[in-house]
Amino acid sequence: QVQLVESGGGRVQPGESLNLSCAVSGSTFAHYVMAWYRQAPGKKRELVAAITSDGHRNYVDSVKGRFTISRNNVENTMYLQMDSLRPEDTAVYYCSVGRYDQMDYVPFNYWGQGTQVTVSS
Repeated sequence: QVQLVESGGGRVQPGESLNLSCAVSGSTFAHYVMAWYRQAPGKKRELVAAITSDGHRNYVDSVKGRFTISRNNVENTMYLQMDSLRPEDTAVYYCSVGRYDQMDYVPFNYWGQGTQVTVSS
């Protein structure tokens, strides 16, 4: 059974930074594509960034140049460094394990509890 535990969220002002972490257990972490999703109130869950086992990264356009996804395959941990945060980044952030189906990221049905990020002045 795969378990995902997100941490690192909080309340910050616009322009500030946060670094989210995702600890993964119960699987061979290094084999999977990993990703971060977010869900704002009243909105659908949105794929934010994904990283393959060999470090290839993809980002949604709205976070390019501001967010950086990374992973440590030895420590079974994934990160999301979020800089220049904006109010529209406010959401619950979730980590995910999955695979690519051609160009599309497909999450497996494992989700953590999420971590709240609030950006407000």
